[in-house]
Amino acid sequence: MLDLGNVLIRWDPLAALAAALGEEEARRFLAADDFDFGAWNAALDAGRSWAEAEAEVARTHPHWAEHVRSYRPNFAHALTGAIPDTVAVLEDLHAAGVPLVALTNWSAETFPHAIRTFGFLSLFDDIVVSGEVGLAKPDPAIFALLRERVRRPLDECVFVDDSPANVAAAAEAGMDAILFEDTRHLRDDLRARGLPV
Repeated sequence: MLDLGNVLIRWDPLAALAAALGEEEARRFLAADDFDFGAWNAALDAGRSWAEAEAEVARTHPHWAEHVRSYRPNFAHALTGAIPDTVAVLEDLHAAGVPLVALTNWSAETFPHAIRTFGFLSLFDDIVVSGEVGLAKPDPAIFALLRERVRRPLDECVFVDDSPANVAAAAEAGMDAILFEDTRHLRDDLRARGLPV
């Protein structure tokens, strides 16, 4: 099982915000003391609608409302490209017939951008999108749902993610969890588990 953001697909919200606001203003917004963009985005990943999320900022932080509203129409800029070496690992696993599932924290409303842009996503047997199921990593409930989707015990699964919190939660759920740092180490880790990469 593989995460997508910053494992297979580079994601950088600065690029999307800068497309509308300019880089200096985008950096100022992301560094703001009075607004936590990461937490706001995490709620979208967990299933909150964009309309609701944008409306709340307009009520609670009106001085940042324009900044927030600029993100969704420019979201495609945040997907700054595939990570080719990791895509090659995915292709090797697929060619060897290894069952492949993605588990990603991603808004249901913006995930179609990824599907349209990155053809290699078709190599997955299933993609569990947090925003579609209303649960996000590292919530233990998403791993319980994952067990139902893959229809096998989680202790038979290898999980790869770039977030230490998500890796810890996956391990707690019973998976063999690998912290993604770079593709060379990932190949070594997968080979150590007998996987053909």
